[in-house]
Amino acid sequence: MSIISRIVSRIQRSIFSPQRWAKHIGVNIGEDNLMGKSHWSSEPYLVTIGSHCQLTTCKIFTHGGGQVVRHIDPTFDAFGKVVIGDYVYIGAEALIMPGVTIGDHALIAAGSVVTKSVPSGIVVAGNPARPICSIEEYYNRNKRYNVKTKGLSSSEKKKVLLKVADEMFVKK
Repeated sequence: MSIISRIVSRIQRSIFSPQRWAKHIGVNIGEDNLMGKSHWSSEPYLVTIGSHCQLTTCKIFTHGGGQVVRHIDPTFDAFGKVVIGDYVYIGAEALIMPGVTIGDHALIAAGSVVTKSVPSGIVVAGNPARPICSIEEYYNRNKRYNVKTKGLSSSEKKKVLLKVADEMFVKK
């Protein structure tokens, strides 16, 4: 990529929100999603994202590894579509590999490397990502920490969080 192309790309990204940028480059996106600045593979049109998802600073790949075998077959290129269902959360720095489908209501933990498809209603974590519990189990383990700030403004949320008792915060 030339220096001019990189400069133009940075300007475009600064103009568009992460979701608008993804749509602009060809990612198929549903409604009401929250997206951080994600890395899209060179074939963003092979990625489909459902509705009501939250993608943090993750990376989604649709190909890889072809260069290593081009001495055998100079035309070699293999791709995999990535499909993300509805109500999916993908944590920071997670890597989603080619050919993966993530079912509805799934949670991908931060830093996970997702090499296989994830069924609906499951929490996965690790490298490679493995199921750790169901969404229902995740909720039941964490509902005692619910401070009910969803929908509040940033300043209202700050007031609540600065007043809440220490036992209302997740501890590891």
